[in-house]
Amino acid sequence: MTESNYDYLFKVVLIGDSGVGKSNLLSRFTRNEFNLDTKSTIGVEFATRSINVDGKTVKAQIWDTAGQERYRAITAAYYRGAVGALLVYDIAKHATYVNVTRWLKELRDHADSNIVIMLVGNKSDLKHLRAVPTEEAKVFSSDNGLSFIETSALDASNVEAAFQNILTDIYRIVSNRALEADNPTKPEGGTITVPVTVDNATKEKSGNCC
Repeated sequence: MTESNYDYLFKVVLIGDSGVGKSNLLSRFTRNEFNLDTKSTIGVEFATRSINVDGKTVKAQIWDTAGQERYRAITAAYYRGAVGALLVYDIAKHATYVNVTRWLKELRDHADSNIVIMLVGNKSDLKHLRAVPTEEAKVFSSDNGLSFIETSALDASNVEAAFQNILTDIYRIVSNRALEADNPTKPEGGTITVPVTVDNATKEKSGNCC
């Protein structure tokens, strides 16, 4: 499979507080790498990976941004064109879970109303330090129409499943919508592309986030 050979292109964003493991989820899924010494992301970076869904090649362009308040001006533009979002918190830090409500509001304010959202409780390897009960997060997800999964970028637990699940959900929604509309916007050559734009302000990349 070549990088240019795909049927669908989807932009997915990672959001959540700084330090919850967004960048390591990205690097684990796209490069199967984990870095214990990651520094906070400055600005925005993204990586891509293609997967197979129902016999179609789906290319994900996954964006990772800093969770710090001072980068909020960047993150507002960063939601543009996103069809999926992983809202990440740290199961061992209750404050990061409390802030999920604020991140969800920001997502609803800035992203497309049809965006597919998955709540991700990361660092499930820290079971002995758990501060957020799984059932509580499941109830919150259900109440807010989100899917839910717990992951560990450190030991790779459920990372593949998280991205596969959200990309599959997006694919089925988009392909059904195209089918219902008799697919008037599908370009010649058989590739459906969900528009992805790179703003000048978000091109800069520096460092990684834990």
